[in-house]
Amino acid sequence: MPRNRLFEEDVLVIGLGRFGAAAALELQQLGHHVVAIEQDAVLAETFLGKITKIVQADASQPTAIAAIKARNFKLAVVGIGSSVEASVLASLNLVDAGIPSIWAKALSPEHGRILTRIGVHHVIFPEAETGRRVAHLVNGKLMDYIEFDDGFAIVKMRPPQETIGFTLAQSQVRSKYGVTVVGVKSPGEDFTYAQADTKVSAHDTLIVSGPTDLIERLASRP
Repeated sequence: MPRNRLFEEDVLVIGLGRFGAAAALELQQLGHHVVAIEQDAVLAETFLGKITKIVQADASQPTAIAAIKARNFKLAVVGIGSSVEASVLASLNLVDAGIPSIWAKALSPEHGRILTRIGVHHVIFPEAETGRRVAHLVNGKLMDYIEFDDGFAIVKMRPPQETIGFTLAQSQVRSKYGVTVVGVKSPGEDFTYAQADTKVSAHDTLIVSGPTDLIERLASRP
């Protein structure tokens, strides 16, 4: 399997449903040694040979966590999505094991509050985050969208008509809209960081950062 020496270290993943499996496979691709715990024996078997090690066990039981020496892991991801109780118990076992960075999927705001209170370091709301992201993409103006907690976003978008054929200095996107064109990607060419003299063509893709409402204002332009 591919190894990236920059990232190579053991990561523990609890639960191989859609979220947990996607995280485990991507972490493995990045070069981590992934150890996964999955209670469903049939599901666990489907990942044999795809990630470093599969353990068929119930992570809500402290004995299962102790058996794999969880205290030796620096990073853990809890992807259990079928039971709030199982998610909380598994997360609590990881907290008790002293893992310094625990990421856990939450099924609801209430679930997220419990995870935070028991000591989970990073709580993720994938369905809510995906829903918000899709809302910004459905109008076809934006090609990709990442929003941060403080209302700041980075997007990939098609160039508005008023920027086509002009340099960024000439179109004055920053002064007009309060957002920054970070980079430009032309078809068949490498991504380049944007400069004042960067000229935009109709086939380019822009990477733009700024406050969410201001980015939407720019995206609404023809």
